[in-house]
Amino acid sequence: MVLEICVDSLESARAAQSGGAQRIELCSSLLEGGITPSSGLIGAVRESLSIPVVAIVRPRGGDFYYSAEEFAVIKRDVAAARSQGANGVALGVLLQDGRVDVERTRELVELARPMEVTFHRAIDWAPQMEEALEQVIETGADRILTSGGAQTAMKGIDRIAHIVARADGRIGVMVCGTVRKENIGEIARRTNASEFHASLRKATRSAVTYSNRVLSLSEPVLDEFALYAVAAEDVRALRDALETVQDRVLARTSPPR
Repeated sequence: MVLEICVDSLESARAAQSGGAQRIELCSSLLEGGITPSSGLIGAVRESLSIPVVAIVRPRGGDFYYSAEEFAVIKRDVAAARSQGANGVALGVLLQDGRVDVERTRELVELARPMEVTFHRAIDWAPQMEEALEQVIETGADRILTSGGAQTAMKGIDRIAHIVARADGRIGVMVCGTVRKENIGEIARRTNASEFHASLRKATRSAVTYSNRVLSLSEPVLDEFALYAVAAEDVRALRDALETVQDRVLARTSPPR
């Protein structure tokens, strides 16, 4: 069973690896759901880690229907991720009606090789997930990332189980959506999934001692000095919970001696 941790900094990437993650998804601006990280960040993380690094390729927040100009940016970012040594990219392109843009996604998959390609949670915005699954399979992508079209994996657990069964090994299915140590066992048991994605960031205190409290560079107004990072101990706790599930599965399936 594979645990992927979503991170947006070098510090968090190192903590994820230290805690036992087997892969990271590298993003920027997680407040927008994650957009493409800089080439500098991708390169620095790749040099620092021994586990696979998947870079999200998403040129902006919002929907997943992209203009010709935005699609050209996506292609540049896929090439940049590969040049910086990323092991994979996570991306998703939809049509205006929410269905998977098979033609353009296939073009990106071919451009990305030999990197792996994850079709990210754009699939959860498709009107028919079963149809979307088949369309993503057509593109040649390696896996999908999904919460079953629900806000959390627990709320979408039955749909996830259905998608895993329907995929039947033709494509990987990675579960996301508030996956935590308290629920990962139930999610694994009820869905038969073997890949799990989590964002375990929590607020940390900035070392800066002064800030202009009447000024904000963001809209809506946010605390510019709030820092969010992944802690190795949180990743380890989630990894331990997943290993417990894995041990139980192996015990059930191992032949008697």
